[in-house]
Amino acid sequence: MLFHMSIAARDPKRVAEVFAQLWGGEAFPFPPVSDNGWIAVAGDARGTALEVYPADVVLREADGDADAYGEATGQVAYSASHGAVATSLDLDAVMAICAREGWPAKYRKRGGMFGVVEVWIEGRQMMEILTPQMQDEYLASMSLETWGRMRDAMAASQGASA
Repeated sequence: MLFHMSIAARDPKRVAEVFAQLWGGEAFPFPPVSDNGWIAVAGDARGTALEVYPADVVLREADGDADAYGEATGQVAYSASHGAVATSLDLDAVMAICAREGWPAKYRKRGGMFGVVEVWIEGRQMMEILTPQMQDEYLASMSLETWGRMRDAMAASQGASA
């Protein structure tokens, strides 16, 4: 179960505020890693949160008995890291928020199984936003049984082509 994750943004405060809006939560300064770090807190029973750090900050392991720390690199890049997050808002509301922020967004059906709003935060960091209907599709398709059937079907098709 995922409780929190972090992403990088050019404007951490603004990105945290948008995610707080998507969740019906609140954004707060979060300075342990960076002076410009922010956290969006959903206010749900799990304590779901999204930490947002400046785009040029990376996490580094600390020596000994110390917490990891942030280090500014001066570089901003795309990332393979992404997450799928739930919202109680409908598709139109999510798209309106993305349009207001100038973030590219489009509806996509992943593997024919579940829909997502593919959002490119600040035009470079992808996140998948799931409305209530999309969450139902996701939960119906993301089971060990479903993944086992897909694995078996792939193995069978690879065996047949060999």
